[in-house]
Amino acid sequence: MKRLPIGVENFKTMIDKDFYYVDKTSFIQDVLNEEVILYTRPRRFGKTLNMSMLYYFFSIKEKEHADLFHGLSIMSNPKALTYQNRYPVIFLTLKDMKNNTFEKQLKMFSKIIVNIIEAFPELWDSDKLSSASLKTIEMYHEGAQEEIDLQVSLQFIAQCLMQHYGKKVIIIIDEYDVPLQSAYLNGYYDDMVNFLRNVFSTALKTNDALEKGVLTGCLRIAKESIFTGLNNFKVNSIFDEVSRQRFGFTQSEIDLLLQAYHAEEYKAVVKEW
Repeated sequence: MKRLPIGVENFKTMIDKDFYYVDKTSFIQDVLNEEVILYTRPRRFGKTLNMSMLYYFFSIKEKEHADLFHGLSIMSNPKALTYQNRYPVIFLTLKDMKNNTFEKQLKMFSKIIVNIIEAFPELWDSDKLSSASLKTIEMYHEGAQEEIDLQVSLQFIAQCLMQHYGKKVIIIIDEYDVPLQSAYLNGYYDDMVNFLRNVFSTALKTNDALEKGVLTGCLRIAKESIFTGLNNFKVNSIFDEVSRQRFGFTQSEIDLLLQAYHAEEYKAVVKEW
């Protein structure tokens, strides 16, 4: 009997350790149909796990792990498989941006950018990049603190990845709304909105290196506040017909899970929960 993956958010860990996995890989096809999209769902609906799954499917750096998807529903979709492991993918989460001042939030975002740079050591001395770009990469790796530099950081890294790989970039941003919640509670909301508006605009709008952008969060922040001008932007909530079964569990999935663990007698209790 497979173990239950309590708290597991990494797709590779889920599959490698043979946890019970409710197959949500059809979600990949939904993403292929969009350019820039935000998925809003409550907590514990599997948002981070789905974003991790997208990373392992699309990332050009994860070709050796393509077998993670063997036996899953996406493998029966020939069109989707033409996209597998073909793109540089920037995958970041803003879940730790919970600081009580705007200055601390900028420092935390700087650390996130450092982690992204370290995930792509092939850029550090790439012969496809100019000397100026290499110096800028070094500046970000050392922990850039200037707000203006951080605002354009994702766009810059995407441009470098496109030059290095000759492929456009997929950007995945998990828990985009966490820094906004903290900003609202601690009195620097306007500063945070302005900062994220510029980050998202440069990365997801004025970025010719972008293939697709996918964001998740619990809250739907007004498009006019931080997604201004993103004409290619779509929001998919729990009420939308498209993809509403790609997060959380459906009744049929719950029934199969209970059957697998010989717990059908608890069906009514689980439904009440």
